[in-house]
Amino acid sequence: MNLYQSLGYLVLGSRLRRLSEAFLAEINRVYQNEGIDFDASWFPVFYLLSKNDALSIKELSEQIEVSHPAASQLITNLKNRSLVTSATCADDGRRQLVTLTDSGRELLKQILPVWDAISQAMTQLVDTDAVSQQLLPAITAVENTFRSSNLSVVISEKLTAHLKPADHE
Repeated sequence: MNLYQSLGYLVLGSRLRRLSEAFLAEINRVYQNEGIDFDASWFPVFYLLSKNDALSIKELSEQIEVSHPAASQLITNLKNRSLVTSATCADDGRRQLVTLTDSGRELLKQILPVWDAISQAMTQLVDTDAVSQQLLPAITAVENTFRSSNLSVVISEKLTAHLKPADHE
């Protein structure tokens, strides 16, 4: 058992970040090996725009569960690469609707087979281990628990209970 495994929940965030970074590095290596100029961090936006003609930055940020500024920064990066464009919504001048450009749609055609291969490969790898098959349901359960609870409050309550002097009778 390594240090991270031995520390349990104390390093949950670090372990998840390490796993995420390793996974995304492997996925980016696939794109690179296939000669596709695509970064895995763009996936949520490309996926949503592949299913919708146009979405506002607010809709994108809500669906990918990031802050509006983070979504806006990602969209700006994709605009700078001429992969998406945005235009003011005809119904509401405050909303910017984001769409894939022709270059973005061409890139989408290249990456769709990669997405299928990723799904197939991960299913194949996970299917060989019963515990690994529980990964996605377990992540969903933890996400739901975090949404319904305030972890910092629970930790503070534990601290208060722990630090509270014992009542002496």
